[in-house]
Amino acid sequence: MKKSVVFSYMLVVSALLLMFSLPNEQACAATETKTFNVRDFGAKGDGETADTAAFQKTLDTCAVSGGGQVIVPEGRYLIGSVQIGYQTILKLEPNSVIIGSSDPNDYPMVDIRWEGRWQPGRRGLIYASNVDHIGIIGPGRIEGNPRVAAPQNPRGAVVLEPVNCNDVRWEDFTVTQGGNWATHPTYCTDVVIKNVTIEGRRDGIDVDSCRNVIIEGCNIDTGDDCISLKSGRGMNGARIGKPTENVVIRDCTLRGRIFAGIGIGSETSGGVRNVRIERCKFTCRTFAIYIKTRIGRAGVTENIHGEDIDVLSGGFLRINLTRGGNTNTKDDPVEGLLGYPSAANLSFSSVRLHDATEIVRAVEVAPEKPVQGLSLTNITGTAVKGMNLMHVRDLALKDINVTGFDGPLLTAEDVTGTGLN
Repeated sequence: MKKSVVFSYMLVVSALLLMFSLPNEQACAATETKTFNVRDFGAKGDGETADTAAFQKTLDTCAVSGGGQVIVPEGRYLIGSVQIGYQTILKLEPNSVIIGSSDPNDYPMVDIRWEGRWQPGRRGLIYASNVDHIGIIGPGRIEGNPRVAAPQNPRGAVVLEPVNCNDVRWEDFTVTQGGNWATHPTYCTDVVIKNVTIEGRRDGIDVDSCRNVIIEGCNIDTGDDCISLKSGRGMNGARIGKPTENVVIRDCTLRGRIFAGIGIGSETSGGVRNVRIERCKFTCRTFAIYIKTRIGRAGVTENIHGEDIDVLSGGFLRINLTRGGNTNTKDDPVEGLLGYPSAANLSFSSVRLHDATEIVRAVEVAPEKPVQGLSLTNITGTAVKGMNLMHVRDLALKDINVTGFDGPLLTAEDVTGTGLN
């Protein structure tokens, strides 16, 4: 595909994504006519009394009444897992704090998507399933409990987890979590996450087989990937074939203390495509953008475009299609050449490096499935290492003005394209 075609295609995708944000505003405007206060349903907000039943009764009454806002006034509310219903917006007023219970029995066992497969696990602190027009708006705070989050098999409780929902809006609140992913939209469509602050020791936002997603103005500080785009693992994910697609990540500040700012993978078996990353700042231990998967997981990562990016720490871009991602649960591989992941139409421009550890590392690529199309334009600043590429077709390098590195600016093996000089 020619660059002009790719660019035009991405502009169309961006325009469509802007349109997808409108239903959230319209849905919320429609629901603001009815309000339901958790205090009126018995919530104490003293940080000691269990308010789970009061919260669930308020949420249920709102949904059954046709929707509206569930108001959480100032206070500290101790709850276990609750479930949001149809056309319900959870409104966290100033100085309101939701605190997750430390008792695992307060989080029912349900089927959840974990590490790319469906399996039993603890239900999220604030959970929704098969409902439309839902949201959480701030400026309050939600604190997940590390004790119930940490277990891996079965999976512990994440903080926010909508599953198979349409029109999901999160805006202007703070989430804290330790020991597990903080938020995990799964099989959702038309998702807007705006001005949300996330602090934790694992992933901040895991977008799992979702369509039409906007992540905007978020401040994420985590001990794992700040944002991860996923679509299933191995044969299970490939068989289901639900991609993550049409994603815009813009105006975000991302700090990955251990891993990446934006991880694409490592579960990509259903495919990840049509992703725009704009005006973001990265401070990461590994790489700002890390495309990672492994042989046996199949899937295509394609049409990934980044522009106007600041890399304040760590490397800029890594592409690992052969051995990326953990194996702490048993793989269910796609055998043979079908199981080799592929990547195509990756383009990045206007990237500013501030003493980056590395510009690009793309050497974990199988010769049987080379990267098809990688464009790097207007890359400036300073870096310790240059670009190391292997098995790439249709490479396009232009206006690479980086200083401070040791060794060659470009090391290439089995690479074709323009700008190699």
